[in-house]
Amino acid sequence: MSSESCGSSLLLALSDDVFSIITCFLSLKDICNLGLCCRNLYALVDCEKVWLTQCEQVGIVPLQDLIEWRKAVSSYKALCRFLFSVQPLMGIWVHQNPELGNVVYVMPGFVSVVGCRVIPQELGPLGIEDGPILWAPVFEIIGDFDGSTAFFLHGREKGCNYVYPGLVKPVGRSCNVLLLEIEPRQPKNGGKSLLHSKSFVHCPDKELSKNICRSNSGLSRSQRVFGQGETLVPFSRLGFSDRRKLLDVVTSQIRLKVPDVAIGPLFPRLRDDEENFQKDMVLLSERRSMLLQMCNLGEGHMDSEASSQQPCDRTQLQLNEFRKSLDRTSDFHNTINEDAGHRQSPRKKSLGRYFKDSLNQILGKSVSFNGNSKNGSSSSENKYASLPEFLSSGDTIGLSLHASTVKLSSYRAWPNMHDSRFAIYKLPLRIPTADQEYAGLWGGTFGWPPGKPTKDKPGKALFFLLLSYEECQGQQHLIATKILEGTHYVLHPNGSAMFIVNIDEPSTDPFPWDTDVDSLNVNIKHALKGEGIANGYGFRYPGSKPGSLFVFQDGHLAFIWKESRAVLTLQRINLQELLRKGERVPALPPIANFSYLTKSYSNVFAEFPNTSTTSASAREEQSDALGENYR
Repeated sequence: MSSESCGSSLLLALSDDVFSIITCFLSLKDICNLGLCCRNLYALVDCEKVWLTQCEQVGIVPLQDLIEWRKAVSSYKALCRFLFSVQPLMGIWVHQNPELGNVVYVMPGFVSVVGCRVIPQELGPLGIEDGPILWAPVFEIIGDFDGSTAFFLHGREKGCNYVYPGLVKPVGRSCNVLLLEIEPRQPKNGGKSLLHSKSFVHCPDKELSKNICRSNSGLSRSQRVFGQGETLVPFSRLGFSDRRKLLDVVTSQIRLKVPDVAIGPLFPRLRDDEENFQKDMVLLSERRSMLLQMCNLGEGHMDSEASSQQPCDRTQLQLNEFRKSLDRTSDFHNTINEDAGHRQSPRKKSLGRYFKDSLNQILGKSVSFNGNSKNGSSSSENKYASLPEFLSSGDTIGLSLHASTVKLSSYRAWPNMHDSRFAIYKLPLRIPTADQEYAGLWGGTFGWPPGKPTKDKPGKALFFLLLSYEECQGQQHLIATKILEGTHYVLHPNGSAMFIVNIDEPSTDPFPWDTDVDSLNVNIKHALKGEGIANGYGFRYPGSKPGSLFVFQDGHLAFIWKESRAVLTLQRINLQELLRKGERVPALPPIANFSYLTKSYSNVFAEFPNTSTTSASAREEQSDALGENYR
């Protein structure tokens, strides 16, 4: 007997339980390669226990939930395909605008992942742990019966809730930017298919190994997608006005009105209440089936006069009908006087563009949208691709979610973002370790004692801070980056460092209070020196003032500004659990709901009941709420 046969015989002799344990140490690619060796090994790795183990390895949901999810798909192998494809999307995504905070948290639903926007808000009467956190849906990615993905953008127009179906492009394992794009496609029954079409995710289980293990990385992107002689015009090559126009028109054509029965929960409540949890699972299963059926059959609201000629697949539109929709739009051939979400007067826009183009001609260069010149040409025509050139790439067009990996610079753990891309950016959430024990997401309010609001101050602004570590001149610094602020009107930019602490420099300042909210003695573990944010040179350039970070025995933190004695108390939070106990609020219109590009210094996602009508009064209210901590 050859050694090769002996090796396979040993594996085949193992029980399913033992073999599934062994596969814990193998990658998904290794398992697929093993299944390609022979029919017997293929049958071995096709075992349900093996793929259940792989589903657990992905780590999105616990074993109990995996068993529930399995009821909605064909096999654990199909479920693993879905989980593996969406796993890099899990976590916190942000955008610079509005300055109060734009936090989208991607979490598991039911055979789905859901992007939830945390609304800037004041702390409820029950505190952080027990109070309902306000959130709004942004998008969903639902797993179909065979493990394929279906993308649904959420939005609200004229008082009605809609979903906007599309496709998910292949997700890179290290993606850090999530883009909303329009994409020309070839028809599914055509001779050429897109790499990011459903041809990958709809493959049967027997073809999974081939799709994962084979690689065409030797070809260029245009060759992989369209063949040797055709080129693909990226959506990012279009000018901002063309990109905005495409998104507006496509979303208006593909939108599906959500029936009342499908407005139910997007994810189940906590398992603490098993009865309500099981009720949620039934509602979620029915809702998922209804959304997939609506997408496949093309049911829902359609604004096109030729609705009867629309394809059943609502993820794509015929280009001839799409061009008619563009032609019917009165301002299609006019310049859209909007730059990075800011509307300007035609005169101001044209004058600014005149000076900009003149300067480019003097310098002898033309900068593209991505900041790179094209062949060194000074012609303004090379800055952006034309809309006809973009539309000529396919016969249909549709919405897509593109998870991309780009090189981003950052300052104090906050990425520098493009102001004219319909995108959100991922924040790395560090897992606490022995030498970085305070890393992670924290929430809190200003004032002492911490916790529930008091009668004299019923509305405390809720802050979310991302704590991370950075080495500077040989010293370890702890940086608390603000990602959400629940005040009426923002005072410092989104992504500012609320405080920076030197881990190696202890503080001798005493803690000003002896008891907490329950009149219990305060036990301080240790204190560290640092600097807290303060007024500086205008809005964009805040200053700093000395302070101390106090670490309590129960794990809570408190930073105190030395001069004003303002205190910011923090506790570590589990955002997924908070959202499961939270309260859903209506979403914005679809494009703004995904990426809000307009500069704003107030809460655009939800209105406060007592929001001031002027900037001055709003600033006064915030200063009172925070105890003048910045002064």
